[in-house]
Amino acid sequence: MAPPNQLCLVLVIFLSVFSLSSLSTSAIIPKANVSLSIPSSQLVFLKALSTPEFIAAMDTTQLGTLSIKLGAANAKAMLNVYNEIIKKPGSPQALKTLNCCVEAYKYAILSFEMVSSELVEDPQTANYDVAVIGPEIANCEKELIKVKVQAPRLLAGNRFIKYYVSMGYEITSTLELENPNEY
Repeated sequence: MAPPNQLCLVLVIFLSVFSLSSLSTSAIIPKANVSLSIPSSQLVFLKALSTPEFIAAMDTTQLGTLSIKLGAANAKAMLNVYNEIIKKPGSPQALKTLNCCVEAYKYAILSFEMVSSELVEDPQTANYDVAVIGPEIANCEKELIKVKVQAPRLLAGNRFIKYYVSMGYEITSTLELENPNEY
């Protein structure tokens, strides 16, 4: 059984995600690498947090590493979606917006990868690096809405990246609190 503080962290993460959205969406489930229709975003994260890898996580750092890797995998999948959509004919304004989102996702992938390497050595820097992903994705989302791009899948993907950012932020904050004198 997981230590009590780890269970509390998982509960805090789940409740944070639960409070962010209750809409139907699509998401990438760990080990599936395909888009699946899921009744609610909460179910996706409950499934993600109940995979054998998450259950076997022995500490907050392992939990953080798994979450960040899932965030990076989702960001890569969404980048592929954006790149596929760009290949289709569209207005110059929509193309500009989609390219903005491609750049945001490239940034998110690099940031998730940095966070993964920083978790053990410097959770404070990891906390900052995961937090700055959110505004990039929010800007992408704002631009999509502004030019009226009709793509619910893109908006849902943006929402899921925000969930992984929230999870990463909570975990890195917890790592800072668990070891306050080390950083």
